[in-house]
Amino acid sequence: MNPQGERWTEDRVLTLTPDAPSRMAGGRLAVPGRWSGAGARGAGAVWGECEGGGPPCRTVVDLDGPGGPAFHCSCPSREFPCEHALGLLLLWSADGESVPEGRPPDWAGQWLDRRRRAGSGAPPSAPTDTDAAQRRAERRSRRMAAGARELEQRLGDLLRGGLAADGSEYGQWDETAARMVDAQAPGLAARVRELAATRASGGDWASRLLAECALLHTLNQGFLRLDRLPEPLAATVRTRVGIAADSTARLASATPVRDHWLVLAQSDSDDGHLITRRIWLRGRNTGRMALLLSYGAGGRPPELSLPAGLSLDADLAYYPAARPLRAALGTRYATSEPSPAPPPGGDVRRALEAYGEALRDDPWLDAWPVLLDAVVPIPGPEAGWQLADADGDSALPVHPRHRDRSGLWRLTALSGGRPVTVFGECGHQGFTPLSAWAPECVQL
Repeated sequence: MNPQGERWTEDRVLTLTPDAPSRMAGGRLAVPGRWSGAGARGAGAVWGECEGGGPPCRTVVDLDGPGGPAFHCSCPSREFPCEHALGLLLLWSADGESVPEGRPPDWAGQWLDRRRRAGSGAPPSAPTDTDAAQRRAERRSRRMAAGARELEQRLGDLLRGGLAADGSEYGQWDETAARMVDAQAPGLAARVRELAATRASGGDWASRLLAECALLHTLNQGFLRLDRLPEPLAATVRTRVGIAADSTARLASATPVRDHWLVLAQSDSDDGHLITRRIWLRGRNTGRMALLLSYGAGGRPPELSLPAGLSLDADLAYYPAARPLRAALGTRYATSEPSPAPPPGGDVRRALEAYGEALRDDPWLDAWPVLLDAVVPIPGPEAGWQLADADGDSALPVHPRHRDRSGLWRLTALSGGRPVTVFGECGHQGFTPLSAWAPECVQL
C-alpha cells in the first residue's frame, strides 16, 4: 500500500529492482521521448506505452492495490517489475509534466478495475499479489541456485586444468558472467568479471586469481546453504550475490537508531545510465558508521544530497548483515547544520584492526570505513603514496587504483607537513582517502 498518497521518490522506485542490471535497464527508459500516452491517477496508478522497434509495450502499475505494488506489461519479460515498469515509474517520480494526472485508457483501466474487484471480493483461496511475489521470489532463488552450481563447476574446471592453462582471459569469463546475469545473480556476475580482470592484470596474477576463486567458491557455497547459516551471515550472503534490499520495508520494520550523524563524505559514480551516490555517516553518540545509497536515473542526480561536514539529528534503519553498515535514512528531527569539529579518529594500527574485525564477519569485504587521526600524507611515485602516523612508525599505502592524484596533492597542501584527520576506506590493497580535516577544522 501507499499510505502517504504521495508521488514516489526515485530511491523508493529503485528499491523495487531485483538487481543492478534491472536498475540500468530501467534508467535507460526513464526519458520522456520513449513514452506516449503516459499518465497517473494520483499516487495509486501509473500507465504508458513505451515506443521501441516494434509495437509499443503497454505498461501499467498499481501502487495502491491489495497486496502492494503490482505490474502489468505487454512485453515478454519474466522480470517483475520489468524494465518498462521501472522506466515508467522513474519518469513519473522525477517529471510530473511527462506523466500528467488523468484518466487511464481502456486497456489500463480494465486491468486496474479487475485488480480492485479481485481485492475486494475474491474468495480466501484466490491467489493474492503477496502469493505471486512469493512465487516469483522462489523462482528467482531456484534460478540463482542453478547459477551458483554452474559457477562452481566452472571454478572446478579452472582449478583442475590449472590457472596458467586458462588462456581464455575475458572471453569465457564474460560468457560465464552473462550466465550469472541470466540467473539473476548480479553479485556473482560482478565477481566473475573481476576474475577476468585479475587474469589479465599482470604481476603475481595467479595468487590473486586463486584468492578470488576461493572467495567466490565460499560465496557460492554460502548461498547454496543459506538455511544452515546464522541469519546475519545469511543476510550478508544474500546481499553479496545481488538480492536487493527494500528501504521502505526496512524503515517500517527495523528499530531505528537515532543519533547526531556527521556526514563524513559524499561521492558519485556514473555508469552512463545510473548515478550512484554513496554518503558516509558517523554517529556522534554511538560512534557507528553508516552508508546511505541513493540513485539517479536518466542523467538526473540522486535526490538525496548531504554535503560532507554537515550534522543531522535523524533516525537510521540498518539493513541486516553480519557487519551492519548500509542504512536507510528515516525521520529527521532538525535542520542539518555544520559540524563544529572533526570526529575523533585513530592511528594506522587501529584502522587495520577495524578492517580485520569487519573482515572476520564478512570475508567478501573489500574495504571498511575508518578515520585516521594525526596522519601526514607522504607523496611518492605513481603507486607509492602513503599516510603515516605523525607520532609513530606505521603507515598505510594509498590504494593503487585511487586515480585522483590532484586530490592527493590537495591533501598534501592542506597538511603542509602537519598532522591531519583523514576519512576513507581501508582495505587489503590500501587506503582510499575521501575527506580530510586540517588542524583548524577546514575540510577538504
